Amino acid sequence: MVSVVQNVAIDCADAYGLARFWSGVTGRPLHPEDRPGVREAQVLLAEGPVLHFNQVPEAKTIKNRLHLCLRPETSRDQEVDRLLALGATFVGDHRNPDGSGWAILADPEGNEFCVLRSESDRAAMNS
Repeated sequence: MVSVVQNVAIDCADAYGLARFWSGVTGRPLHPEDRPGVREAQVLLAEGPVLHFNQVPEAKTIKNRLHLCLRPETSRDQEVDRLLALGATFVGDHRNPDGSGWAILADPEGNEFCVLRSESDRAAMNS
């Protein structure tokens, strides 16, 4: 017997607002019952676990111990620009001159996440 990961739970101040941000990041819909003001909201990913946002009273105070790593369909740098336009903030640059590495961003509530190289970025580097 094994366990299956049902969802990745993210504590936040505004469940619906943060779920809308991540819906824009992933291009995936919110749960059909989610509305402004709900205390829990979900982004229904195409594969894998659901992103589940829990509204909590306390603010985020330290660096995440768990974070999401995104592999974009476009280039990493184009995706960083798109996510910044959606409301992310730039946290750290771990991109290297040879094209390897990643960028660290934060969502509107300060939760860090990484943007990795796309498959096309990786293929171009290996050719």
